[in-house]
Amino acid sequence: MMKISGRQMLWTLLAMLALCFVSCKDSEDSSEIQPFDPSKPILVSDFTPKSGGVGQRLVIYGSNFGNDLSKVHVSIGGKQAVVISVKGESLYCLVPEKAYSGEIQVKIDYQDQALTADAGTKFDYQKKMVVSTLCGYRNDRDDQGWHDGKFSVCTGFGSDAIMMFDPKNPKHLYVVYDNSDYAKLINFEDSTVTTAFTKGMGQWNRMRSIDFTLDGEYMIISNDAGDRDAAVSILSRASGFKDPQRLTEYKQCNGASIHPVTGEMYFNSYEKGQFYRFDMNKFYSGSWNVKDYEELFKIQDNEWEFKIVMHPTGNYAYIVVVNQHYILRTDYNWEQKKFNQPYVICGTARQSGWVDGVGTNARLGRPYQGVFVRNPDYVGKPDEYDFYFCEKDNHDIRKLTPEGKVTTFAGRGSESLNTDKWGYVEGDLRRDARFRDPTGLAYNEEEKAFYINDNTNRRIRKIALEK
Repeated sequence: MMKISGRQMLWTLLAMLALCFVSCKDSEDSSEIQPFDPSKPILVSDFTPKSGGVGQRLVIYGSNFGNDLSKVHVSIGGKQAVVISVKGESLYCLVPEKAYSGEIQVKIDYQDQALTADAGTKFDYQKKMVVSTLCGYRNDRDDQGWHDGKFSVCTGFGSDAIMMFDPKNPKHLYVVYDNSDYAKLINFEDSTVTTAFTKGMGQWNRMRSIDFTLDGEYMIISNDAGDRDAAVSILSRASGFKDPQRLTEYKQCNGASIHPVTGEMYFNSYEKGQFYRFDMNKFYSGSWNVKDYEELFKIQDNEWEFKIVMHPTGNYAYIVVVNQHYILRTDYNWEQKKFNQPYVICGTARQSGWVDGVGTNARLGRPYQGVFVRNPDYVGKPDEYDFYFCEKDNHDIRKLTPEGKVTTFAGRGSESLNTDKWGYVEGDLRRDARFRDPTGLAYNEEEKAFYINDNTNRRIRKIALEK
C-alpha cells in the first residue's frame, strides 16, 4: 500500500483552491494587475499572520510581485511553500512543513536570472502534533506475515490489540494481540520488535488486555475462553514474564485492570456483562483460589464486550463498551473499597455513529482502548485528565473531557483525496491523517507521544510534535 504524506495531500487541496481563485469576480482578473517590472525592485513589506504551523494560510504584502503565478516562488525557513495566487502587491501561499527558522523570501524568475526579496522579520513557526509511522508495513498482497527485528524491517501488527508501557521501564511497550499467537515487545532502547511471549505459554485462547501490579513486578493478562480456563493470568518480572499462572477462572473475560491506589484487580465477563473484584493480597499471601472473587454488578444484559480503564487517581474508572458503542463511568467507594454501579458518560448503547457532542448526544463507533492524559490547562481543577480512545469502526482517535464532551482528535482527514474516512495517510491530525481499524492506544508521558496499533494498515503509528 502506498504511503500518502501530508505534503502530497496539500498539492491536491491547493489545486482545488487555485480553481476557486481563478473563478473569482472579474474585478480580480490577473490581466488587471501590473506584470512584473524588471526595472523596479521587489519589496516585501509585511505578512500575516505572524505565526502558525504547517498548512497555515499566509498572505505576503509588498510590491512588484507581478501577475504570473508560474514565475513566483516563496520559501519559508528554507522550505518551499506552495503559492496559490499572486496579485502584484500581495501573494497567497501555504506554510510548508518544518519551516523552523522562519525566514521569508520571495523570488521572481526573469529570463535567465532570479530576483529576490526578504521579509524584515521572521515567521514564528509553531510545531504541530502530527501522525507518523513507527514501524511495520503492508505489501500489496498483505502477506508480509509476522517478523521480529529492527523498526525498519519488522512486520505484523495485524490484529486487534491492547498496548501498555512497562511502568518500570518506559522504553518498553508491550502489545498483546487478540486472535493472534503473539504478544510483542516494542523496545525503544535498541529500536527492535521482539516476541515477548505467545498465547501457548499461558494456554490462552485469546489475549484481551494487559496491565501491571502496583509494584510493577507482575504483569496481568486477561483471557477470553471457556469457564474452566484462566480468566486472568499473572506473570512475574523475575522470570522475564515467562511464567504465567492462573489468577482467576471464568469464561469470556475481555479485560482486567489494577486499581492504581489500592492494587485490587477488576475483571469482567462477556457472558452477562459481569464486573468482578479480586483482592490481590490473597495472591501475595499465597492463599488465593482461582474462584475467590466477588461480582459487584452487571453493566447491562448478555454479551457486552468491555474494557476497564482506571483513572490515575483511582477515583473512578471508565468502562469502554466495545461492541455497544458507548462509555460508562463507575465511581470508586473508598470506604467499601469497591466500585459503584456505573452510569453513561458518553454515547448511547446500540447506537453506532460518528458525532462529536456531549454525553448521550455523542455517537461512537466501536471504541476500543483508551488512556488518561493530564491536561495542563486543568491544573487546580477537580479532574486534571482528558481521556483519549481509539475507535475501530470510525478509524480515528477521540478525546473525552471530564465533563463528557467528545471531540475527534486525529484521523478521518484528507477529504480532498476521496470520500473514504479510512486509509494510510500521515501528517496533520485532522486535515491529513487517516487510520484503518485502530484499536491499541498507549501514551508516553515523558515524550508526550501517543502510539497506536493501526490494525488493517499493519503498522504502529505515532502522534507527537513534528521534528
